[in-house]
Amino acid sequence: MEQTLKNQTAIVTGASRGYGAGIAKCLVEAGAKVWITGRNEEALRKSADQSGAIPFPADVTDATAWDNLFSEVGQLDILVNNAGAGVRIAPLTEQSDTEIQESISVNLTGTILGCRRAAEVMIPEKSGIIFNIGSVCAKHAWGEWSVYSAAKAGLLQFSKCLYTELRPHGVKVTSVIPSWGQTEFTDSCGLGSRGQEVLEKCISPEDLGTLVVQIASQPAHIMTEEVTMWPTVQPVTQL
Repeated sequence: MEQTLKNQTAIVTGASRGYGAGIAKCLVEAGAKVWITGRNEEALRKSADQSGAIPFPADVTDATAWDNLFSEVGQLDILVNNAGAGVRIAPLTEQSDTEIQESISVNLTGTILGCRRAAEVMIPEKSGIIFNIGSVCAKHAWGEWSVYSAAKAGLLQFSKCLYTELRPHGVKVTSVIPSWGQTEFTDSCGLGSRGQEVLEKCISPEDLGTLVVQIASQPAHIMTEEVTMWPTVQPVTQL
């Protein structure tokens, strides 16, 4: 891969596996110095060994962890807020208050905490880009996904507003909205596997990483506000 991001510094959250690991790998290959975060230290270090990124164990819902990370990284050019979790996908009446609060915290609040700190670093430099990795659940309604979808819809609107706020300072905010992926997301939610044949036709971590690199490499005068990725294997009757 051409080193279009040479001498740039990036943070990718939720990069122990899945989309985050793929994004980190592509950013490293494009020449960026990349820090990755995750709650599972063993998995995070394994991911770092595979990608060439720098591991920093951290929970995005912990404000102090964010402060420690930014103190370690210093100057920042790219922030990829990828961390998220289904927590529990079930009818609302079957979800506990703790599960509801955790879903909002990890899928929305944690990203906002990171964006605030990134903005403080990027505004004085009049440059930088923030990627908020969302979900098609922000735009479409599926039963039992209400809490997760509410968090992702909030993230999408937050990103739109943040872009208008940071645009005068030369800082970009891009919403990347993927659907079915070659990740363990549905398994971790207790929804079962899609099957290997279908999984192989879903969005790969490298697919998403390539897109992030392409957008991050755009000229300063070009802005990609939002992009949605659908695998053609996914049945969607109304877009």
